[in-house]
Amino acid sequence: MPYTDRFIATDNLIGHLNTFVGTIADPIIQANYAGFLSVSSITVYELAIKDIFNEFAIQKHKVFGTFSTSHFSKINGRINISDLKGVHIKLFGEKYLTNFKKKLEDKENTHVRASRISIITDYGNLIMCRHEYVHKGAPTLTINEVIDCYKNGKEVIHCLNDAMKR
Repeated sequence: MPYTDRFIATDNLIGHLNTFVGTIADPIIQANYAGFLSVSSITVYELAIKDIFNEFAIQKHKVFGTFSTSHFSKINGRINISDLKGVHIKLFGEKYLTNFKKKLEDKENTHVRASRISIITDYGNLIMCRHEYVHKGAPTLTINEVIDCYKNGKEVIHCLNDAMKR
């Protein structure tokens, strides 16, 4: 399955939530929807990241693919950019780490120039929101901020995929 198929569930959820969430007056209910959506968003990010690494390894060698599938089954919750750079991509070699850093920097610069929004910051903010909601019951973003961060943060995942090409 292409890693982009992982986004379908959350994209569909956003489409559904957009039909009524703006009409909810209770801020607690709105916060719960934001928290729920942040969990869904990070879940699909984790699955997409696993797919990217596993697809890369499987294409290299069947045994490497088996190892990768086992290794990345434990990635849950460790997908911030410092983990991607310092732990996960590093395992595949300096070439891929350098490639990711370059692609991410280029995409970040392009995005900031075009919209004044940092995909790196939005990606991190979404991870933090999910963490705060899961562990404290209080998301740090509104529902609209979660949606924006999710959409912008997908660019980080696309950079990872582009960097993990042979």
